Amino acid sequence: SARPKKQSHSSIVYQTFCGQVEVTTRQKKRKSVIVHDQDDRAGSEDENDLRAKQEEKERLEAKSEYEEITTENNFLQLTLDIPEKPLFKDVDGGLVIPQEPLPSVLRKFDGTTFTDAVNASGAMTKRRYRLKKLPDYLILHLARFKKTHSDSTMVITEKNPTIVAFPVKNLDLSRYVSPDGENDTKKDPPTEDQVRAMSVKEVKQLLARHGHAHLTENILEKSELIQLAVDFVSTKLPDLLSHKYTLVANITHHLPAEVGREGGQRDELGEGHYKCHVQHRATQQWYEIQDLHVEETMPQLIGVSESYVLIFERSSLTKK
Repeated sequence: SARPKKQSHSSIVYQTFCGQVEVTTRQKKRKSVIVHDQDDRAGSEDENDLRAKQEEKERLEAKSEYEEITTENNFLQLTLDIPEKPLFKDVDGGLVIPQEPLPSVLRKFDGTTFTDAVNASGAMTKRRYRLKKLPDYLILHLARFKKTHSDSTMVITEKNPTIVAFPVKNLDLSRYVSPDGENDTKKDPPTEDQVRAMSVKEVKQLLARHGHAHLTENILEKSELIQLAVDFVSTKLPDLLSHKYTLVANITHHLPAEVGREGGQRDELGEGHYKCHVQHRATQQWYEIQDLHVEETMPQLIGVSESYVLIFERSSLTKK
């Protein structure tokens, strides 16, 4: 017999990294052909009234030339656009790489800013993004690379070297999450007295609503379940509602010093190499890894590196 097809959202990867974003697309309306009815009242007294009504109709149609379409989509990573900034030379002739703070790059998801985008047909549109739900593990992709044509019509990849400065701890994304999303940051958590007055069903619903239904699997006594819920509300829930994150991994891309000095004819993506920063949780020590080479590093240096992919963990999970 045929096995039932496994749904993509049932995988552990999907459950761990999946969030939800509301996308509002502003685009031109499709023009419809207006067929005017034949009017046999030409020259009559109400001809001017008809013409005035037609002109008013056309004016309103021109005013509503654009339309906004809103959809809710799941995501496994958020792609952030890095602004292009000019490079300057210091007194010794070296290049000074510009910096941009992460909150500035995250403005794309503030729910109010429209950014340029290309739709499926290749037409330019405007899009606004509002986060509805954040995952336990958040992947941020910094879009450093873009394809361009050189003088010889060869397609090459250019890199934006701007450094995006970010905090290693306590990255607070509450301001980017919609108040009417699944995790309402404006809703106060229940008090200890309110939790103790809940039924078993209500306690389980509370834990399930915040993604911690698994905590009740081996609990048999109501008193034990209530105490577990009280501990959860007092220690973990505040962090869940505040959307604070801690860095767990950082992937960077580095270019050899000579790349870019030959008229821009070399592919910067192919010429570079990758490094990864990870933390040893027990000792809190950060390490920089490239192939088999491993060395200690400081978190202050990680926050100003040439990051390409950032992986954050919800702070409440770190406290488990």
